[in-house]
Amino acid sequence: QVQLVESGGGLVQAGGSLRLSCAASGIIFGINNMGWYRQAPGKRRELVATISSDGRTNYADSVKGRFTISRDNAKNTVYLLMNSLKPDDTAVYYCKPVLYDAWGQGTQVTVSS
Repeated sequence: QVQLVESGGGLVQAGGSLRLSCAASGIIFGINNMGWYRQAPGKRRELVATISSDGRTNYADSVKGRFTISRDNAKNTVYLLMNSLKPDDTAVYYCKPVLYDAWGQGTQVTVSS
């Protein structure tokens, strides 16, 4: 059973930074591509960033240059460092293995203007 626990969200002013963490269990973490997703109120869930098992990364255009995804396979954890935050980044952020349909509770990020 896949379990995902996201943390690190909060309230931050525009231009600020946050670092999200996601601890995964129930999978062989090191061989799985991982992704961060977000869902803003009234909007569909969208893919923010992915990181492959060997560390290759991809980003949505809206966060490119501001967000950095990384992973620590020894800790079964994936991170999302978010810099230069904007009010449009306000959403619940989720992580999951790309190939699994499993979701955690998410972590709320609120960016004030």
